[in-house]
Amino acid sequence: MMSTLKLELEPFRFDGMSDERPMVIAGPCSAESEMQMVETAKQIAALGIKIFRAGIWKPRTRPNSFEGYGSKALPWLKSVKEETGMLIATEVANVKHVYESLKAGVDILWIGARTTANPFSVQEIADTLKGIDIPVMIKNPVNPDVELWIGAIERLNSAGIRRLAAIHRGFSTSEKSNYRNEPNWQIPIELKRRIPELPMITDPSHICGKRAGLLEISQKAMDLNFSGLIIETHINPDEAMSDAAQQLTPSALGELLHQLIIRNAEAENGSLATLEELRVDIDKNDDLIMDILEIRMKIAEQIGQYKKEHNISILQSKRWDSILQKRTEIGFRKGLSNEFIETVFKAIHEESINHQTKVMGVNKEHL
Repeated sequence: MMSTLKLELEPFRFDGMSDERPMVIAGPCSAESEMQMVETAKQIAALGIKIFRAGIWKPRTRPNSFEGYGSKALPWLKSVKEETGMLIATEVANVKHVYESLKAGVDILWIGARTTANPFSVQEIADTLKGIDIPVMIKNPVNPDVELWIGAIERLNSAGIRRLAAIHRGFSTSEKSNYRNEPNWQIPIELKRRIPELPMITDPSHICGKRAGLLEISQKAMDLNFSGLIIETHINPDEAMSDAAQQLTPSALGELLHQLIIRNAEAENGSLATLEELRVDIDKNDDLIMDILEIRMKIAEQIGQYKKEHNISILQSKRWDSILQKRTEIGFRKGLSNEFIETVFKAIHEESINHQTKVMGVNKEHL
């Protein structure tokens, strides 16, 4: 297990903002007009939100989609700042975007998922920002790779950026899913374990891809003690030029925030004893699980020896399909999700193959 990382970080907070969770960042997916920007910002500011977001340059999957108005829209962001006093934030994907944003007085930059996945692009942006004191938020890469995410954060921190935050926007998947981007909560949790002082901001808009589920994802982020939310908000979302289905009206955003339950970061003194007792029970059961896994792997080694003696291949697809199907059915009856059971038993199966491979005396790459 990788140990925690020590980065040179400063609090990701701003004048006039409290330390209460959640820190909320809101605004439209794309800047479409000065009127749209200012009117949306006024209604968001009325909710007490201090940071306004909007996409100026919109990297889209296909070239014929609306890709934003670019530098032409930067004065609209400045108008938001002048009219409401809000801090303004936008996405940058290359050096030109950084220069244009800094010249326009943008307060906060963020790096998008596609850019985070490219270390060359991140390094160019980091080099451009050397000596500049500006907060930067880094979205997770499109693929579920915590090391790539950490690498982008380290590059910016090495360039002298001290006010950093991570944005959890979910991960692309080729499998059928209820989400636009799978949340894969274990990845931002691992990032928080590795860099505990780094603020984690969840982006329910890009995780869900639609309005349904935004509250559920936002609540999960708060339950995990994440720092904040970045939520796409538009005065007329049904007519939005990009990602219309996932944007809220400012009034709907206010209702969502009103429904959120904010948990205590630590147990109160009165409940601490009960919590510790339950944690002791968890530890005991974890120890039992480890003992059972040890026994299972020893049996796998015996199977590997038998296969070696009788010249039988390690991988038995029908047997594996049968195991997975049966365990999924049992897990369902025990209140465990299919996703969880598949993840656990695929990992167990992989480790069993590793043990059998050692016994068989062949390289795993040959399977």
